[in-house]
Amino acid sequence: MAARTAHIDSWYFQTANTIIDRPALIGEAHCDVAVLGAGYTGLHAALSLAKRGYKVSVLEAGRVGWAASGRNGGQIVTGYARSMADVEAAVGKDDSRKLWALNEEAKSLIRDTVAAESIDCDLTWGYLFTALKRRQVDDLHEMVKEWAGDYGYEGLKLLDSSATREIVDSPRYIGALQDQGSGHLHPLNYALGLAAACERAGVTIYENSAVTAIDTSATPSFQTGSGLLHAKYLVLAGNALLGKLVPSIQNKIAPVGTYIAATEPLGPNRIQALLSQNVAVCDMNFVLNYFRKSPDDRLLFGARVSYSGRDPSDLAQQMRTSMLKVFPQLGDIAFDTVWGGLVDISMNRLPHLGRLSPTTYFAQGFSGHGVALSGIAGKVIGEALAGTAERFDVFARIPHHAFPGGAFRIPLLRLGMLWFRLRDLM
Repeated sequence: MAARTAHIDSWYFQTANTIIDRPALIGEAHCDVAVLGAGYTGLHAALSLAKRGYKVSVLEAGRVGWAASGRNGGQIVTGYARSMADVEAAVGKDDSRKLWALNEEAKSLIRDTVAAESIDCDLTWGYLFTALKRRQVDDLHEMVKEWAGDYGYEGLKLLDSSATREIVDSPRYIGALQDQGSGHLHPLNYALGLAAACERAGVTIYENSAVTAIDTSATPSFQTGSGLLHAKYLVLAGNALLGKLVPSIQNKIAPVGTYIAATEPLGPNRIQALLSQNVAVCDMNFVLNYFRKSPDDRLLFGARVSYSGRDPSDLAQQMRTSMLKVFPQLGDIAFDTVWGGLVDISMNRLPHLGRLSPTTYFAQGFSGHGVALSGIAGKVIGEALAGTAERFDVFARIPHHAFPGGAFRIPLLRLGMLWFRLRDLM
């Protein structure tokens, strides 16, 4: 999907809290820390540093929360996009336990920030991982063994097919894992609330200020089309939209198109019949479906992915076909809005944090778990810049490799994903 400089027309945008206009950077400016990107990572980094007394400026190519942070599925998910056994194999037992603790703190950070900053974003706790086949039920049992047994995680409950059907009225699921520690929120309102919190703390946010060049030397700066921002430190939080600005890390992420639809209002009785609890749901497929109900009685349904950089020409129909496989009883229901955009994935599906130089930090590659993990990434970047880098370095020690193929990595990625799509059907 091509980059946009305004908010996409999503249900989130239609139900957003007050959106204010902020000026572009014009001319030269100076600060202690300059942040590229006004999404969750950049805003949490800015808020953390401003509360420590740093003068912070944020450059946003479009509007606050206009990219992934304002149009995602809104799901706050325990763990990482890989099993903790995979995480331990990559980083060792000690760091895997630290990474688990950081993920738990990531969820608490959302809860605490929403409360402390009075952010109105419909934050709700409760989640369901659903199984479509027997091997996925086995995977859920393994998750409980790993999360509860190995990491002491509480709040999990395995459900059989009838208990699952009581919550999600779909013939597709044969079991589920209920997680009271995961949840959901209105992603755009969360981003807007973070930006307001930043500004109350003294952060300056420039919109419509796309960075065109980056100087990561001892005297770092961001160049835009109309200005130059000098700083002591830089934070890169542009994720999938960094493009070719930073070639050294560009090939370690791949942009992926993801899509969500909002149905017409179903009314309280019908939405309650579909979802008897106000939980977020995702299935256990690799190319998964995920959904939840909205406060105005719609179904917010996520499905489909694109590795080509182009949206499907019949996106709404494909989304509707996916929804009817889950809820065939919605055959008379239309979508009011369908939207999507790019997120980024790393080769190993784990967050990619690091330093380009002693003055320049970055975070990217949240791989579908960005609602929670992007915030803690911003927080630990703030800690590192303030002189305490131990927790940042736990993330930075995760080994990352470039996607194979260089300029051809996206076509190769599409071929690689065919195996996982086929496995979903097995």
